[in-house]
Amino acid sequence: MEKQVILDEQQVQLTMNRLAYQLIENHDDFSNTVLIGLQPRGIFVLERLKEILENVRGEKVTCGQLDITFYRDDFRRREKPLIPNVTNIDFTIEGKNVVLIDDVLYTGRTIRSGLDALMAFGRPLRVELMVLIDRRFQRDLPIQADYVGKAVDTLDSERVTVEWKNSEGKDKIVLYTPE
Repeated sequence: MEKQVILDEQQVQLTMNRLAYQLIENHDDFSNTVLIGLQPRGIFVLERLKEILENVRGEKVTCGQLDITFYRDDFRRREKPLIPNVTNIDFTIEGKNVVLIDDVLYTGRTIRSGLDALMAFGRPLRVELMVLIDRRFQRDLPIQADYVGKAVDTLDSERVTVEWKNSEGKDKIVLYTPE
């Protein structure tokens, strides 16, 4: 597969900073806002975002991790069983503004699963979606992000991966194209 870097380490950092400041602009003191990362890859975005927000604001931001394994529409259609991840939401979302966070928005099915799983924890006042990469024009469901790091036009045969310093050794976003 041919490999093309969409965002390098510096660009990833600038993009994360921009997303953090957009959240601050829209949610002010975060007193009625919680951030929830979708397992497995959305939590990397969440952790980096939380670090930036807490450094800028000097206050804690309420964050959680949500596993969507049993809410997926393909859960029983796979040959190999999916291994669930940890859900860590030790606060109420009832009446709160929730920002759901994932790394790549592609067909919208993961986000739909995330919304279903989220409702098991209560009824939020509002739910917004933040993604680091939006693969436009590939939706199976009518889902769109409120906060987008970078929009990328891709083919179905292409793949986008987000790599993080703490897991893959370097922050970067890569587009893989079959040769």
